[in-house]
Amino acid sequence: MSATAPAMLSRRQINVVFTAILLGMLLAALDQTIVSTALPTIVVDLGGAGHMSWVVTAYLLAETVATVLAGKFGDLFGRKLVFQVSAIVFVAGSAVCGVAQDMAMLVAARAVQGIGGGGLMVTAMALIADVIPLRDRGRYQGALGAVFGITTVVGPTLGGLFTDHLSWRWAFYINVPIAVVVIAMAARAIPSIRSGAKPVVDYLGIALVASGATSVILALEWGGNEYAWDSAVIIGLFAGSVALFTAFVLVELRAPEPMLPMRLFRNSVFTVCSTLAFIVGFAMLGAMTFLPTYLQYVDGVTATGSGVRTLPMVAGLFLCSILSGNVVSRTGRYKMFPIAGGAVLTLGLYLMSTMGPGTSTALESFYMFVLGAGIGLSMQVLTIVVQNTVPYSDLGTATSGVTFFRTLGSSFGTAVFGTLYSNHLQPKLAAAITASGISPEAALSPEALDATDPAVAAPVIAAYADAINYVFRWVVPVAFLGFLIAWLLKELPLRDSARAAAPDVGEGFAPPVPDDRVTRLERAISDTMRKAHRDPSLIEGVLAGSGTTLNHAQAWAVGQTHLHTQARGRAGVADIARLHRIPAEVLEPAFAELCAAGYARQDGDEVRLTDAGEEQFDRVREAWRQWLDTHLEDFAMTEPGDRALLDQALGNIATRLVDEEEAVGAGIAPGRS
Repeated sequence: MSATAPAMLSRRQINVVFTAILLGMLLAALDQTIVSTALPTIVVDLGGAGHMSWVVTAYLLAETVATVLAGKFGDLFGRKLVFQVSAIVFVAGSAVCGVAQDMAMLVAARAVQGIGGGGLMVTAMALIADVIPLRDRGRYQGALGAVFGITTVVGPTLGGLFTDHLSWRWAFYINVPIAVVVIAMAARAIPSIRSGAKPVVDYLGIALVASGATSVILALEWGGNEYAWDSAVIIGLFAGSVALFTAFVLVELRAPEPMLPMRLFRNSVFTVCSTLAFIVGFAMLGAMTFLPTYLQYVDGVTATGSGVRTLPMVAGLFLCSILSGNVVSRTGRYKMFPIAGGAVLTLGLYLMSTMGPGTSTALESFYMFVLGAGIGLSMQVLTIVVQNTVPYSDLGTATSGVTFFRTLGSSFGTAVFGTLYSNHLQPKLAAAITASGISPEAALSPEALDATDPAVAAPVIAAYADAINYVFRWVVPVAFLGFLIAWLLKELPLRDSARAAAPDVGEGFAPPVPDDRVTRLERAISDTMRKAHRDPSLIEGVLAGSGTTLNHAQAWAVGQTHLHTQARGRAGVADIARLHRIPAEVLEPAFAELCAAGYARQDGDEVRLTDAGEEQFDRVREAWRQWLDTHLEDFAMTEPGDRALLDQALGNIATRLVDEEEAVGAGIAPGRS
């Protein structure tokens, strides 16, 4: 259990903090895909066409490792510091990317960017838990998730705009001024809060899984390009990755706080969802990285046009994410969506493999829409399903585990797409250049190829089209495997908290989150409360069931007095009024009434609860505790100590609810100021 002091911020301060967090998330998410439309131009400028996919893969791999470390470092050193350091690392990587003179320099800088981006994403989600009142938590975290999803999928269009109208380097330069603003806003607005817990960091486990993933991706990237598939280097890399992953499993079985507890895989739902998350990430980022390349070389569109032309895929993804989320919320049934998603994804990839120079724009758009629909149907429910089935003790770890597998799948997908593309393109392109007489430089440039006589350029264009078709044909079996695996998913009754979160499209995109069970529980409770707050009698019902003699205004005053006393050592009426941006005169009658009833003593501006006031506070807190227990009674309790951990967490959360709740019925509405 983490013992984090509450941050008392006004609504204006919360909005400033959220803006800084939002900008940080935007930067980190955008750079996953912003370079995809710029890759053909980058290859023309820097060379190294065989390493094109590493521009994306290096970022994703570094981000995957950084998200694991940043969450732990945030607990050790404070999330504000980690957020600021991550922003500095990100802006440094962006600046070096912008001035890169060769592909190796660009790939290395992208890895630095990924480290900063991973830190920004995971600490952004953690900071929401530090500064946002519990009743609003789900709404703000859902907004961050939506930003993560939207920027991930519209990144190619923005990258195309920069490439066409400025330079591909501006896809990186633009990060610098925004990151400087983020750093300045964070330094001024974000409160310094450090967890009371001292987490144990699984450094060895993190190093082993990162090394294993890097080894296998290097083998996939170099095989058939730098070295023959049967060469000692490639065989050694594959063998090394097997050894590293085996060592990772052995370490995780013995680690006191493993990065990925092996016991999770005893839960078939977690295993199935993690596998499906890997496949969804594999297909989504791989397709989004190489589709713009196809559109620029084969259809002759600009970098911006290639980004715009991928929007049907985005539309299919979003529409089906929202549709599946709402159906899950209404019916509680979820198994049909991963199955349908696997089938539609397989169909979409097959249709993409049939595209060629003669395929119309309308038909290409339809194929992309189908592909996006398959991804959207699958990805929305995976996190919800896992949270619905794992025991409370594994709530945070299981959630972050599914996200980890999706990000890892994105890395593998981009690498595999790149390997298949390069291995098939090189001999075909060499033969096409010889047959057509086009110079190698013109054949590598989309603009030069588009300006060439169509009859002369036809063999080169056909080589590019055939290479992309080859890639999609090979990925069809991967999607079909996901379809078969989805049938193994068990369908269990959906918890009320999971139903409340299901319509939130941000939950489906699931940006990396801290593996803290309390944070995940608070999110579930926030979503449940958001749904319950549609009933205006909720707070009155809780007060009525508590047996307290406090009215609504007095209950709010008791909570605020307790909150300020715990956080600052004293509670002043003027301080409370200033925090909520309302005149102190508006609050004074409520505190005077509290003192007259014997529940508090007031000395000048300072207010303290009496023993009777503390008793009333405990009554209201227990009423909230009972309400929470009722709405979360279907939480899985399969591990020893789960009930005790959940009771402790719910007690802490009930205290926050009393401290934060507003007294609208009495005419005091600080939460709405």
